[in-house]
Amino acid sequence: MALPTGPLRLLVVAQLVNTLGSGLSMASSALYLTRIAGLSVAQTGLALSVAALVCMVASAPMGYVADRAGARGVLVAGLVAQALGTAALTLVGSVWTYLLVAVPLAIADAAQRGAKGAVIAGVVPADRRVHTRAYLRSVTNVGIAAGAALAGVGLAVDTRPAYFALILGDAVTYLGAAVLLSRLDPVPPSPRRADGPRLIALRDKPFLAFVALDGLLSTHFGMFEVALPLWIAHRTDAPRWLIAVLFLTNTTAVVLLQVRAARGTDEPTGAARAARRAGLALLVACGLYALSGQAHHTVTITLLVAGALTHVVAELWHAASGWGISFGLAPAHAHGQYQGAYAIGMQLGQMLAPFVVTTLAVSWGWPGWLLLGAVFALAGSAMPSVVAWALRNRPASAELVDA
Repeated sequence: MALPTGPLRLLVVAQLVNTLGSGLSMASSALYLTRIAGLSVAQTGLALSVAALVCMVASAPMGYVADRAGARGVLVAGLVAQALGTAALTLVGSVWTYLLVAVPLAIADAAQRGAKGAVIAGVVPADRRVHTRAYLRSVTNVGIAAGAALAGVGLAVDTRPAYFALILGDAVTYLGAAVLLSRLDPVPPSPRRADGPRLIALRDKPFLAFVALDGLLSTHFGMFEVALPLWIAHRTDAPRWLIAVLFLTNTTAVVLLQVRAARGTDEPTGAARAARRAGLALLVACGLYALSGQAHHTVTITLLVAGALTHVVAELWHAASGWGISFGLAPAHAHGQYQGAYAIGMQLGQMLAPFVVTTLAVSWGWPGWLLLGAVFALAGSAMPSVVAWALRNRPASAELVDA
């Protein structure tokens, strides 16, 4: 991909810097908490779940703050707060001290997520917003992969100073991203409503229906990251190295194809059709995974590879559809809170996914795979109707007043 120009260049470089730190953190945080900070495995899982829940609950309110205070300022402030909170993780010595750090960190994360969507809406023309999101997602995979590779050095050393270096490296990337994004043109605060509720995204029933369906579709990420490796290792005769091959294939496809897959999803109707295609493709992928458990040797590998390729196509369509719908249905003065509300569905889906997909796919076997596929197909197929409902019931223009 050629490096873009203008605001997108700053967004892309900042995303690359930030996700380099994400790769450092994703590869090492759980090990740091259990091996260095003294948390048990159960405490770590519970604490991470609490932090994820706080981030989810704070998403729409912090998006509202971004709309009212100016999205670029909130985005930069959120990244700086994340830098400070991440550095403070070096002081953690119990589950309680971790929560004292992790809860504000989760709120800062929610703030920068909603604000980032509002910044994109503010500095990128409407017909280029989905393209921008697609480009950033491609860059995200590059950054995370590079960060995870660097984290491998620290994990090999496996000492307290090595883990501290990874944590502080992550903190520095937040600061670097904040500095880069501060160079964007300011996004002026949106006027507030003269009357009525402030968090209109949480009262927009058609939009919340979209969020629920998108969250349901989002469980496919857990299906690929959790259920499929367990399925391959315990329910098929495929070699375990195939797991790494499929992950590498998925990452490479996202980097190379996400921008192309986003074509035609710049407006809600086209994006809804992409969601329908994604649901049907996930049904096919689940069917191929189910068949792999009944096959042997080369046929097993062929079915798993075919399933993973179909799955990543569905993933590309699903991601693009969510961006197109969430931007297209948001009122111009409320992109921050609508992007925050949109994030709730994906966060909830990813929280529930490990339990749901392992129970259905791994424990139930091929019937569970087919049930999962049917749910995905139904959710995707319902999206055009939900989007049509939303377009018919856009909130009426309300009188707005300045801050």
